[in-house]
Amino acid sequence: MNKALTYLKLDQESITAVRGIKAAGVHCGLKKSSRDLALFYSESPAAAAGVFTQNLVQAAPVLLDRERINNPIRAVVVNSGNANACTGEKGMEDARQMADLAAAQLHLPPEQILVCSTGVIGMPLPMDKIAAGIASAAQSLSGERQAGLDAAAAILTTDTVTKTVVYRGDLPSGSFTLAGTAKGAGMICPNMATMLAFIFTDAAISRPLLNSLFREAVDCTFNAITIDGDTSTNDTALILANGAASVEITEGTPECDLFARLLHQVCQELAVMIVSDGEGVTKVITLEVTGAPDAAAARTLARTVLNSPLVKTAFYGEDANWGRILAALGYAGVPFDPSRVDIAIGPVRVACRGGAIPFDEAEAKAVLQQREIKVTVNLNAGTATATAWGTDLSHDYVSINSSYRS
Repeated sequence: MNKALTYLKLDQESITAVRGIKAAGVHCGLKKSSRDLALFYSESPAAAAGVFTQNLVQAAPVLLDRERINNPIRAVVVNSGNANACTGEKGMEDARQMADLAAAQLHLPPEQILVCSTGVIGMPLPMDKIAAGIASAAQSLSGERQAGLDAAAAILTTDTVTKTVVYRGDLPSGSFTLAGTAKGAGMICPNMATMLAFIFTDAAISRPLLNSLFREAVDCTFNAITIDGDTSTNDTALILANGAASVEITEGTPECDLFARLLHQVCQELAVMIVSDGEGVTKVITLEVTGAPDAAAARTLARTVLNSPLVKTAFYGEDANWGRILAALGYAGVPFDPSRVDIAIGPVRVACRGGAIPFDEAEAKAVLQQREIKVTVNLNAGTATATAWGTDLSHDYVSINSSYRS
């Protein structure tokens, strides 16, 4: 990379490291004790782009945000503990009211406010609590690091940790910051699970270019993870670019290349954090499909394998059952020649040309006993490659999701 174009990861920061971004996270009673309402605020109008669930059953906030994503955006209000999904016309009214309440507090037009919700499906929002929470969050808005951390905590449901990534890019014309926070631990198989991601930058960039770069980044990061194969009603990933850094990103420039690289990195790190924090997870699996005819085929094959309950349980049981991987490849709907497929678990090659080969079971077991496991599938049918991330399926996952509403 050009020495004049460098970047740095800022490990001790939050999304408020982005110039012109303030945040707050408060408790308003949607959950028993933890923070459950977040507010993200841009001091100037921001170009926005979003990628949303492709589930035909879409929550009211998703429908509202689809209407508004082309507008200049100033704020995003998010509640956890209640998805406001499958709530009919009342749900749409409540989503609009959330935006109206935030707009009134911030003295902004409602159409400049986006709304997200996550939690239990089918329950009406307690709007009295929401209203109090929005008022409290608006009064608590701050550009301090802790405010960003509070907001990151307020969007969680069954997550066990907050998920935040911050990078700074340095250009000859100045520096810009890209920062994101996300939530998700179950109902994760985005197809753009109750996955939410909010990314902010102080770079100036046109909405069409921002939208294009964001969709490319999401496609090979958030859309390449799976925990349980469930695509949520609420999946939403948003990015806001407010231009506060006075650094302009234009298409076809080295600056744009750096911005795209950092955007991809932020999305990928958040995506992997979601997988790592999956409900009941004991193994995090990185699956690389190589030698594919094209990247889309490779991605479909990788996600199909990682969604297979039999593959997941084999990893949980630390069993090098490569036959389950090959079988899952076979029903992915992608043409390939099984007699050319090689499979490796870590450094241990367990199958060659679609058949069994001798391998050291003890060595394979040692790999499978690790929390992070790399699996490589080579189709030997092209030059395309794709990587996806998934998990095992444990007893704890069943326990967590058998009593989710309680």
